[in-house]
Amino acid sequence: MKIIVFGATGGVGQFVVKQAIESGFEVTAFVRTPAKLEVTHENLTVVKGDAFNPAEVAAAIAGHDAVVSCLGSSQGMKKSTELQEMIKNIVAGMQEHGVKRIVYTASAGIYNELPGVSGKLMMGVLKNALTDHRAATDYIEAHGLNYTFVRPMGLTDGPFSGKYRESAMGVPEKSKSISRADVAHFILKALSDAQYENTSIGIAN
Repeated sequence: MKIIVFGATGGVGQFVVKQAIESGFEVTAFVRTPAKLEVTHENLTVVKGDAFNPAEVAAAIAGHDAVVSCLGSSQGMKKSTELQEMIKNIVAGMQEHGVKRIVYTASAGIYNELPGVSGKLMMGVLKNALTDHRAATDYIEAHGLNYTFVRPMGLTDGPFSGKYRESAMGVPEKSKSISRADVAHFILKALSDAQYENTSIGIAN
């Protein structure tokens, strides 16, 4: 399978690129700053580009079987529509080149699904980012693509375990976090398993 990864120099994106290559995928990393990508391989193509540039995005998507988005907003906790803007370019590029499959890395909380007082507090803190992610996922869903939305709990730099729990629509019980390496593992699993098509999955260790 030939995949293109947006946000390939981010915390999760780097792991997606490394693990995908190790698993035999052909990988294109779409990055603003190629020097930040720490991996090289004969099955890795690095494309320098800006996800806010529709022409660069569309040109990069051509010829791929699937898209992986690990994009984040540069605005942190501030109000932003950056994710929506970038995903609109990606969806347009996918439609232009007949690419149907996308795995989008969002965040737990986009459906107001985090339980308890601590969950409400966390969703309050992350409100702006969650709003932007939710708008992006709604946009993907509205355009008839074959999607998987990944909703990880709090991201950590913990080691890869390959052991995590999944929950459709909600989040795994009594869960707080998941390592970025395990999020990447789930993303690649979702690409290879039809049961994850058109689903939204909460994941946690």
